[in-house]
Amino acid sequence: MARITTDILVSGGGVAGLTAAAAFGSAGFRTLCVDPEVPVTRGDAPGADLRTTAFLQPSIPVLQAAGLWGRLEPHAAALQVMRIVDAGGEAGKARIVKDFDARDISEQPFGWNLPNWLLRREMVARLAEIPDVTFLPGLAAARLFTREAEALVTLSDGTQVAARMVVAADGRNSTMRDALGIPVKTIRYGQKALAFAVTHPLPHGNVSTEIHRSGGPFTLVPLPDHEGRPASAIVWMETGPEVQRLADLPEGNFEAAMNLRSCGILGPLTLITRRSVWPIISQKAARMAGERVALMAEAAHVVPPIGAQGLNMSLADLRVLLELAEKDRANLGSAAMLETYHRRRHWEVEARVTGIDLLNRASMMGAQGLRNLRAGALDALYALAPVRKTMMRAGLGVR
Repeated sequence: MARITTDILVSGGGVAGLTAAAAFGSAGFRTLCVDPEVPVTRGDAPGADLRTTAFLQPSIPVLQAAGLWGRLEPHAAALQVMRIVDAGGEAGKARIVKDFDARDISEQPFGWNLPNWLLRREMVARLAEIPDVTFLPGLAAARLFTREAEALVTLSDGTQVAARMVVAADGRNSTMRDALGIPVKTIRYGQKALAFAVTHPLPHGNVSTEIHRSGGPFTLVPLPDHEGRPASAIVWMETGPEVQRLADLPEGNFEAAMNLRSCGILGPLTLITRRSVWPIISQKAARMAGERVALMAEAAHVVPPIGAQGLNMSLADLRVLLELAEKDRANLGSAAMLETYHRRRHWEVEARVTGIDLLNRASMMGAQGLRNLRAGALDALYALAPVRKTMMRAGLGVR
């Protein structure tokens, strides 16, 4: 039976796991990354992840340290303004529009948006450049046994890996988290999300727009131009049955529905990708770590796609883990290191999961009286400049 010894085993080859492998490998740690699936690195390939990820300002230094930002920046669309639209009155019409401009708090945009399939393409290419990283797609971390000095992981082909630390980035149904017996609290909203991309005649102007009516937000996020036309990625959240109805519509009927829901903000929208469906939940683990194992990303926390928080929370996990690992390399994965990681991240994760849960519930409001209350709250908060700036800084995760 084959046996591998390494400093770090990253379980999970999604965007968070690939970033973690690149970051630890770039820092000189021997790193092995495994995932049961081979990454899909073309947008037109079956199984491609058509969602996009917005990297907010605090995430950029993590990507730079991993040697990734130079690869990603040429493909990114800047997010200069976050626009909140309340469309809780007459269908198809925006009744309140408020712009949160990054220039009010920073010289940089709020963040930069990229397609997930493209992220995987560039991240896999980066791993191939790093001598200290081995990436084994098609293999899963199947079993875990830990002791004080190391973690022993059995891969799905029988290979045994001895690692000083396991980074569990293996998703909301994490095998590594379950092996540690760490419980999770899950909130189900009865929602799903449609993810797809569109072109439109009006330039997006680097404005990310969330349109709130009922069922959940309809969010348009800037993309680079597509074949000479302005383009945006869309995440459309609704109740599960409504999302399935929309997903099954003929393309022409679907375009009519999405144009009504978009309130014509960017002119007539034209669908340019297939439609993919994703479940919406909130979830948080009771602890961020166990013996020789750090939980990060969706193994530790899941939030609805509001305010570009999901992956940026994951990279905040990675930022702290990397800092602690580099500060005391001799004690990588020790109980003291992982307890410090848990303490530094868990309170913020708790606060953000709770806050985004409240925002999502507000966006789902169906009763007209409640929608009017939501609109009034948006108007009142926006009118107070100090409150508005504080909200923007909190969304970025900076003070």
